[in-house]
Parts: sequence; C-alpha cells; structure tokens
Amino acid sequence: MKKILFASALALSVLSCKENKPGNATVVENAVDNAESSVSGSLKSYRNDNMVDKIYSELIKNDKNLKTLDDKLIKVYEESGKVLGLYGETLHKSEDFYRDAHYQAGTIKDSLLKQQMEKEIKISSDHYNQKISKVKELIAKVNKNSDDINNFYTAFKIRKTLPEIGKYQNAHPLKTDSLENFINKQNQLLNELKNIK
Repeated sequence: MKKILFASALALSVLSCKENKPGNATVVENAVDNAESSVSGSLKSYRNDNMVDKIYSELIKNDKNLKTLDDKLIKVYEESGKVLGLYGETLHKSEDFYRDAHYQAGTIKDSLLKQQMEKEIKISSDHYNQKISKVKELIAKVNKNSDDINNFYTAFKIRKTLPEIGKYQNAHPLKTDSLENFINKQNQLLNELKNIK
C-alpha cells in the first residue's frame, strides 16, 4: 500500500512539474520568486520561514525609500534596546537587593529585630519606588511606542507584499488538467485491481 501511495505522489509531482514548464505558462519574475533565497534585513527577519519578510526584503532591494525606512526602524529598535538596557540594569539590581534583603530578614530568629528590619526594608523600597515612578512610566511609554511601531510596520509590510503574492498567483495558475488526468489513471488502476481475481 505504501508503495502505491509513494508511486502516486511521485507521478503527481512529475505531472505537476511538466505543467509548469516555461512554455506552458508565462513566468513573471517578481519578489515572491526571488524570496526563496533572500535574507531579510527587516525587523522580523529572524523568522526564516516568514514569507512576508522574505518578499518584503526583495522589495527593499529595489526601492531606496523602503530600504531607508527599514534602516531607520532597525536603528530605532537597536537604540531602544540600549536605552532600556541602561535603566534596566539599575532597576534590576535594586529589585534584586530588596528581594534578597527581605529573604535575609526572614532568617533572623529574633522576632522583634526581624519585624524592625522588614519595616526598614519596606520604607526604603517604597521610597525608591516613589522616586522611580516617573522613570517606570516613561519606560512603559517607550515599550508601548515600540509595540505600536512594530504593529504599524508589520501592517505596512503586509500591505506592500499582498500585490506581490497576487502577481505570483497570476503567474502560476493552478490548472486542473494534470490532476484530472492523474485521477483518471488512478481510477483505471482501481478498476483493474477491483477486477483482479
């Protein structure tokens, strides 16, 4: 049974390859055809299997304005990481300190001293949180802006690549001839197998 399925799949692929010969259909060179081997420079290029990014990277190669926009977005993305990294290190160290201080205070056996230390830690932590509230608010705004930029850029890339996939589909029409011929061959074989005694 596996051999018959394999033979059927092989025959179907051979027939479909024959149908897509240059003489049978007009081949239009476009971004989709070239996208198979491209490496995208766009923000989401780390996803190698993403056809939108592959097609978009082909469009960038031929459009200076798109390349400039893509470079600008990459630069903002990198700067965002650096800026947030500077603040993040200080914030994380402070958070780690208060967590460790709270844990160590919990190990104090003298209950009165333990309560006193927990109170002092809380006062210091509350004071620090009040002091950095504006910083946290601005960090949240930077993150929100980054999300918005990414969302709008993703929508832009999809809009720019939709016509390209349309061109590809028009240049590679899926005719039914090969499938119908193959189904006829399958049916003949089925009839032959049914009538074998």
